[in-house]
Amino acid sequence: MTAIVYTSNTGYTEQYAKMLAEKTNLPIYSLEQASEKLKPTDEIIYFGWLMAGAVVNYKVAAKHFKIKAVCAVGLCETGTITEKVRKTNSIPESVALFTLQGGYSPKKLKGMHKFIMSLVTKSLINKIEKINSPCESDIEMKNALINGGSFVKEENLAEIEAFLNN
Repeated sequence: MTAIVYTSNTGYTEQYAKMLAEKTNLPIYSLEQASEKLKPTDEIIYFGWLMAGAVVNYKVAAKHFKIKAVCAVGLCETGTITEKVRKTNSIPESVALFTLQGGYSPKKLKGMHKFIMSLVTKSLINKIEKINSPCESDIEMKNALINGGSFVKEENLAEIEAFLNN
């Protein structure tokens, strides 16, 4: 693996990319920086944030580099929605795919993203409030949707580290 490349909107994807870079000693670049520093033959791990199931800038990164693994960061729990993300983004089976729970920062959102997430947030809060006995993760999610919050944890990188060690 040559490097870690990322695109981040509110900082959670960048946090994960930096954590992995520290653990692996791989160089880390934003997608913009990588376009100047890396060659098209370089093998990378791409970290991108999720928007409606799409890994933002995955297709751009795939045109410029050999992606060996994709780490998609969104609100869903780590390790879930992997097949949906693979299908939505047409990620080949030969590329490892990991989904990581990031966080939500309504104050950092701008423009259309802010508007769309305000609608999504209301819908998700309504769903959680209709649950008779919400579990701890439902309550944590509701609090994060209302106040903002991070679910970034070093342990969420365990599967990616195992992949890299094989």
